[in-house]
Amino acid sequence: MDLPAKIRSLPTSPGVYLYKNAEGEVIYVGKAKNLRSRVGSYFHEGRWEDAKTGTLVREAVDVDYIVVANNKEALALENHLIKQKKPRFNILLRDDKTYPYVKLTLAERFPRVYVTRRLRKDGSAYFGPYFPANLAYRIVDLIHRHFMVPSCKVDLTRTHPRPCLQFYIKRCLGPCVKDLTTPEIYSEAVHDVKLFLEGRQTDLVKSLRDRMSETAEAQEFERAARYRDLISTVEQLQEKQRIAAAEGDDADVFGYHYENQMLAVNLFHMRGGKVLDRREFFWEDLPDFGMEHVGTAAPGRPGDQSSPATSFHPAEFFSALVKQLYLSQPYVPRNIYVPVDFEDREELEDFLSEQLAGEGGRATRVHITVPQRGDKRELIDLAGTNAKQSYDQRFRVLKPNARAIQEAFQDALALPERPKRIECFDISHIQGAETVASMVVWEEGKMKKSDYRKFIIKTVAGVDDFASMREVVTRRYQRLQEEKKPMPSLVLIDGGLGQLHAAAQALEALEIINQPLAAIAKREEIIYVHGQEDDPVVLDHHSPVLHLVQMIRDEAHRFAVTFHRKRRQIRDRATELREIPGVGESTTRRLLEHFGSLQAVKQADVAALSAVVTKSQAEAILEHFQPRRGEPD
Repeated sequence: MDLPAKIRSLPTSPGVYLYKNAEGEVIYVGKAKNLRSRVGSYFHEGRWEDAKTGTLVREAVDVDYIVVANNKEALALENHLIKQKKPRFNILLRDDKTYPYVKLTLAERFPRVYVTRRLRKDGSAYFGPYFPANLAYRIVDLIHRHFMVPSCKVDLTRTHPRPCLQFYIKRCLGPCVKDLTTPEIYSEAVHDVKLFLEGRQTDLVKSLRDRMSETAEAQEFERAARYRDLISTVEQLQEKQRIAAAEGDDADVFGYHYENQMLAVNLFHMRGGKVLDRREFFWEDLPDFGMEHVGTAAPGRPGDQSSPATSFHPAEFFSALVKQLYLSQPYVPRNIYVPVDFEDREELEDFLSEQLAGEGGRATRVHITVPQRGDKRELIDLAGTNAKQSYDQRFRVLKPNARAIQEAFQDALALPERPKRIECFDISHIQGAETVASMVVWEEGKMKKSDYRKFIIKTVAGVDDFASMREVVTRRYQRLQEEKKPMPSLVLIDGGLGQLHAAAQALEALEIINQPLAAIAKREEIIYVHGQEDDPVVLDHHSPVLHLVQMIRDEAHRFAVTFHRKRRQIRDRATELREIPGVGESTTRRLLEHFGSLQAVKQADVAALSAVVTKSQAEAILEHFQPRRGEPD
């Protein structure tokens, strides 16, 4: 059946349609209240010349459809299929970064708390999202200090001979070692953490007061004092939350700037009446579909500046963006302010309101509004102005300052603090010969060459990059432990998952936990963060964070290759010296380091040689090369 005939046979029910090209790839996904009418409208006479549909219609050779019960189901299915198929004619949210959640691993025997950006159906409880992103880390740190439930990556399915430092500084109950705690005490701490994260401070305080009284009566005064301190901490946090809640509603505010077929969007997160964080989105390759000939948009107000250039269709764009950002998310703010109205805005309001109620959220309505005047319009304009600055920063290639890069680095890799020192490792060998490693250091915005280190692999035979990485990381950080020096903000590995896990095993063997560790794959330029390997960090090729990671990685590679080349040269030059009786490896190394080359050794006399080696060795060297003095080298 040809395409026009298939379109005429479509049902008039609501649903989702998928256009396909000649290779069978889905190139566009859309939804409709009436499938036959909507899909057929693309082929009406006069629309073929429209830039909005022309390219799509020329490429489409087939259309599939899925019928649903109502338009709200179509909304959800359309969003799911766009994220799954990534059709090139749809507006795609390429920056799929989300704000962090706190994860409580209830399915484990000894649950732990983590900061994560991906929600999974794994039996864990997730709390958030948190604005700004570092708030999640501060909350987890508070849990360590007061509830002593850890975030470590130690295997808690088995016992270990001794606890790590976190136990001794009273930030962990020590479930990894037998008899340091009991399942009952640990379960009680996890229950308190759950109440705390759920915001049930009143219930938590009541429970803590009861336990404080019981332990005081039993004359367990140390435990009673600990409960007293916990009550004080929780009550202080509760008071701060009451003040914030009284100051205003939660809202997300959008603004944008479009110019030269490139787009920047800013999203302000307002919580408790205050702007807590700002998020940036960029598009430089918007699909032809969804484009029309309109004026270039001024910040926040589309069409203020006229231009013959092709511009994006703002209503369709924000319809797609809002759906991709909020559908299927556990938290949606009460108010969403957008700069333009779009077709399915009211339906999306209904869907998001029902979504929150269905997930046990508050029974309040979500409002998606287009402010035209007053304070709310000023917020839209402010977001648009910031979008213009983001556009200039991104597309006019203005260099961000060092602190901004550090903060972006921290956010991208979910680090607990801004990176001040990064140590990067690389392994180098050619066909298994002369395996060496390098470590380079980036500190406070620049490479610190005085801290570079070279390593000759000593315990690994043949080619085994993973074992070599284990050896080097072990040697480096065992020495730091012995010298009582601090660990770096991040350990970066040049390699993939294998090298990352080898480094992690080395750190675990040294009982170094919670150390930020990441690896950058050579070809894909994907960053794997230890502990969240299933969710690798894929940075935009314009990202200054990616540029910084690549620069550090390339420097480690350069340093390793240079060292390796020098070792090979010494080995090759040493071959002839090692043939001389009485000249061993250490003597050869001293000669080459002193004279600089084999040629200089050949030309040296007994007196010069005797300054480096014994007289008998000097005579043996001279005798070895004497017949060749007249020969060309």
